[in-house]
Amino acid sequence: MSTRSEEPLDIGRIRDEFPILERDVGDGQRVVYLDNAATSQTPDRVVDAMSDYYRGTNANVHRGIHHLSQEASLAYENAHDRLAELIGASGGREEMVFTKNTTEGLNLVAYGWGLRELEPGDEVVLTEMEHHSSLVTWQQIAKRTGADVKFIGVDEAGHLDMEHAREIIGPDTEMVSVAHVSNTLGTVNPIAELADLAHEHDSFIFADGAQAVPHHSVDVEELGVDFYAFSGHKMCGPTGIGGLYGKKDLLAAMEPFMYGGGMVRKVEFDRTTWADVPEKFEAGTPPIAEGIALAEAADYLDDVGLDRIERHERELVEYAMDRLESFDDIEIYGPPADERAGLVSFNLDGVHAHDLASIMNDHAVAIRPGDHCTQPLHDVLGTAASARASFYLYNTKDEVDELIAAIDEARELFA
Repeated sequence: MSTRSEEPLDIGRIRDEFPILERDVGDGQRVVYLDNAATSQTPDRVVDAMSDYYRGTNANVHRGIHHLSQEASLAYENAHDRLAELIGASGGREEMVFTKNTTEGLNLVAYGWGLRELEPGDEVVLTEMEHHSSLVTWQQIAKRTGADVKFIGVDEAGHLDMEHAREIIGPDTEMVSVAHVSNTLGTVNPIAELADLAHEHDSFIFADGAQAVPHHSVDVEELGVDFYAFSGHKMCGPTGIGGLYGKKDLLAAMEPFMYGGGMVRKVEFDRTTWADVPEKFEAGTPPIAEGIALAEAADYLDDVGLDRIERHERELVEYAMDRLESFDDIEIYGPPADERAGLVSFNLDGVHAHDLASIMNDHAVAIRPGDHCTQPLHDVLGTAASARASFYLYNTKDEVDELIAAIDEARELFA
């Protein structure tokens, strides 16, 4: 007898919750949205959660004793607990800070911890597949502190070179910062193994979960990470909201890097003491509606089933790569289909990725061309840009077929 987690997704019913997928983008063409690694679409119930807040609860949090403020404060605080629960953080809101996005989560740790703790001779270890949000942030912090940045190499199959990782994570390493899932290669990195390596040398590990949390179950305590960040707009939630998990003692010891109202306990003319986590890191009026809606997005993903979403995406990427690999003039980057997340980056011989995406757009197929905020990785790959198709719970094999048909059209145009 099959369990619910083994049942396939009801794609028709799911798509009904995303009316934008039926949008006519010109000439009677329905949009084929394959740009989910950049931003996912948002189901009606999450949009409704934001609307309900503005229509019935709109008030500032932690600043009033009237009914609306109390109600908004409770909903916003509970949203922290809900997102902590989603990623397996047992400390609840004391381990969950709301940020604008993954990038702000990285900057919060880099400034709040790195700027104060790193010094000449210390090392921050990244990977060659890091998103600019990680690479640029730690690069600039290292310049300010005198620390060095090292990079774990990527092998020809698109995996991290773990032998190299064991060589460069050493006694001078203070932080290991790594993408959980590569937004270009689709590689799922061995975070738990990297966490063990980091902790063997008394260093910390930060995992960028922007491409992981929306697509499969994440348990930060099983992974053993010290910090973990994600973005709402990639997981059926609104823009302008994300989450940073940090171990309770680490967040409590860190200094804030933004100051203002709402993050203080007591202010005097010559000194200030900080509020508790998460308020300490959420200066000013926070993204209240977005936080409440993000909690609704977490409920939505759990209701659908993250295991089912992961399996559906795996079927789509296997189907897409099987079709793409049948052509001699297409180069695919990254590991085999059964070893990657639900995205594929590729190039068509003789056609620049931006030209390919333009032709795709003529056929109402939305993909992402460019370096995907991984310019150094593209240097390693030997190409300036690639075309990326990324899948989510509402995509279908028929849409993959439309992707292939648009590629065929580009091939004929540039023949």
